[in-house]
Amino acid sequence: MDIFKLSALAVVAALCALTLRGKVPELAVVLALAAGVLLLGQAVDAMAAVRGLTDSLAHTAGLSPNVWQPVWKTVGIGVMTRLSSAVCKDAGEGGVAAFLETAGTALALLTALPLIETVFDTLSALL
Repeated sequence: MDIFKLSALAVVAALCALTLRGKVPELAVVLALAAGVLLLGQAVDAMAAVRGLTDSLAHTAGLSPNVWQPVWKTVGIGVMTRLSSAVCKDAGEGGVAAFLETAGTALALLTALPLIETVFDTLSALL
């Protein structure tokens, strides 16, 4: 599915949810979540293709899979934090969203530490 179809799906779902929100708010939430799941599914498919290419390039370059693992985990943390934060904000819980974003940032940094260590080890070996 291309970006135009995904955008059209998102806009139609948002307009339908907006229309339903006044009469049947529960159905509006379900509609928005269903559209989100469809959109996220497409994003996961795209990321699988990207991961396949990066794994192939890393293998060709002789990089250990342990180098890319923190990158993918950090991307996953970022995506989950953003989506969860948006849901919290939509629910009117901006404070919870802010705390979640802070926690996501801390976890992303923690997850990236092995990659940072590898970079420093590589630089130390070059010097």
